Amino acid sequence: MSTGPAGVMRQWTTWTPVLALAVLASGWGRDLPGPLVAVVALFLVGSVLAAVHHAEVVAHRVGEPFGSLVLAVAVTVIEVGLIVMLMAGGGDKVSTYARDTVFAAVMITCNGIVGLSVLVSAVRTRVAVFNAEGSGGALATVTTLATMTLVLPTFTTSQPGPEFTGVQLAFAAGASLCLYAVFVAVQTVRHRDYFLPVARDGEGLTDPDEHAPPPTLRETWWSLVLLLLALVAVVGNAKLISPAIESGVESAGLPNAVVGVVIALMVLLPETLAAVRAARRDRVQTSLNLAYGSAIASIGLTIPAIALASIWLSGPLVLGLGALHMVLLVLTAVVSALTVVPGRATLLQGGVHLVIFAAFVFLSFSP
Repeated sequence: MSTGPAGVMRQWTTWTPVLALAVLASGWGRDLPGPLVAVVALFLVGSVLAAVHHAEVVAHRVGEPFGSLVLAVAVTVIEVGLIVMLMAGGGDKVSTYARDTVFAAVMITCNGIVGLSVLVSAVRTRVAVFNAEGSGGALATVTTLATMTLVLPTFTTSQPGPEFTGVQLAFAAGASLCLYAVFVAVQTVRHRDYFLPVARDGEGLTDPDEHAPPPTLRETWWSLVLLLLALVAVVGNAKLISPAIESGVESAGLPNAVVGVVIALMVLLPETLAAVRAARRDRVQTSLNLAYGSAIASIGLTIPAIALASIWLSGPLVLGLGALHMVLLVLTAVVSALTVVPGRATLLQGGVHLVIFAAFVFLSFSP
């Protein structure tokens, strides 16, 4: 058995998801005391790190942009599962969980992940380079999906409040799913070259992983299985500690939207780590694929799933954003377009995105 760093990594990332699932099984359906909540949170973080490792193994085998797509879809699936499980509890306070989590995912990906990736790359190489055609198309898709599902419900008049009628929700869900399918087809087949990492003028990509032998088919399937187990452990353990999060938010007198922010931060942690690691290797396009791909999947898969689940879930489904969040969304769309169109970005663009993200987090706690 290998005892080097690679062998230790394989052992650690193999056993952590299994142990996390054991913790999940032992704690399911129980009220956990504070020390056990800390243990569950520790295994949740370990599962996130294991998920990133196995996602990168799969990505190395299938190549870009398929690797980014695998992680984006997997993370979104657990996000949907977590939202549905939380909403199944019923009550007025869960009526906005889907909206708050999806909007938080958009702000985290389009500002937090993009800003951090650009900043990391620009610190090392002075200018971050990427493909404007692919990133621009992805950003346009994010903007359209966010506007159609999170902004329009505030202005529709068929139903009181920021809600869709059943027919409107069905249309938004179908349109979101179709647009997501078109984006995936363009990203992986029709214009796959638009989403591949860009080489600098006169330079090649110096990613050492590119020259490393790809994992075998058996190793890839094993990593895929462990990736799924790790993601199940993430969503399950997040569900275990969600009552503690909700009670903490309530006792601190914070807005209910903070719960959605915390959920989105937990489930997007694997994406964030993977994007930053790609940016450190001067593969900013991969980072943008992860960021915008996650935002698109978060809306394009979550809204249809919630629409379907609303058939048996009781209570209202509030999707429309308030004025404050709409301002942040518009600002994000404008700044993102200015960042993406040139195909090059500096520390300044990264800093601007991170300031918008910081404003979103701050205003979530103090609206």
